[in-house]
Amino acid sequence: MKLFKSTFTIAKVAVVAASVALVATSANAADITLRGASLFDEDHAYTKTLREFERIIGENYEGDIEFEMHLNGELGDESDFVTFLQQGVAIDYAIMAPSNMAVFAPAIPLMDMPFLFRDLDHWNAVLSSDVLKPLEEELYEKADIKVIGYAGGGTRNLASADPIANMDELDGHKMRVMGAPIQAKIFSAISAAPSAIAYNEVYNAIQTGVIAGFENEAASIQNLKFYEVAPNITLTKHAITVRPLTMSGKTFRKLPEDLQAIIVSAGAEAGAMGREIESREDGEKLKEMLDAGQITVTEFEGREKLLDLVVPVQDEFAADLGANELLEAIRAM
Repeated sequence: MKLFKSTFTIAKVAVVAASVALVATSANAADITLRGASLFDEDHAYTKTLREFERIIGENYEGDIEFEMHLNGELGDESDFVTFLQQGVAIDYAIMAPSNMAVFAPAIPLMDMPFLFRDLDHWNAVLSSDVLKPLEEELYEKADIKVIGYAGGGTRNLASADPIANMDELDGHKMRVMGAPIQAKIFSAISAAPSAIAYNEVYNAIQTGVIAGFENEAASIQNLKFYEVAPNITLTKHAITVRPLTMSGKTFRKLPEDLQAIIVSAGAEAGAMGREIESREDGEKLKEMLDAGQITVTEFEGREKLLDLVVPVQDEFAADLGANELLEAIRAM
């Protein structure tokens, strides 16, 4: 029997304690429980991708399998997800930003650097190839987290309390960035004042003036109502999201070989569907917020100047990691 359900628990600690046994095998060795987690609700592209992942596995695996999904950040933010996956507790699969995995695999944020992709065609060509395999191998070796597919596709822009339209207004802009050092380096290079703040603290940090804004894609701004505190969207178009669909290596290795093969195939297929959904919905969600009067949208003047400033930072980052050839391979695609 394939059973799909969402589990909601008030106390995060209680959920984690109750979820230590991730792959539940009873007297019948085919009885398996896999647990997923999402920061968002059922309407978000990442959750839809995870649901498709579950559906494909359920339709193709002949044994008994159960899926549990923890939504709306019930188990914490992505930094918590990374720890759980690495330790093999609480969850088995999730979609996460590469920057949040940098604590275990320093090179992994290269796949998500701002200003890395020229356009959606370039982005999709990279994710449909094997060019990122060295980063996947490093993540598996150092963090015991296995990449089984790629979601993403949202174009990231600045979202701020006050309008930002040019380099002068960007200068010294206090903004939240993801935790990987390359994120802070790149936004510092374009004259902003970045700081790493936990994702679940961003809303309050803008509201209280700790920061003046952040950067994100339309789906997340809409889903978490960030437009309430940061209604000014500046079209820097500095990134197209790369969001690996990941599984705990400790979980994966415990599974039957036939299920492992199904999971790998399902991850690739669900990820491709997720990329199509988010890239298609990105402009739609931006327009929905604009039409509802929730945001104002401004083109950034002199975007080409941003590109001139960040390329040396990207090159230095890749050189420090010994990843020059990888960066050039991505740019050349």
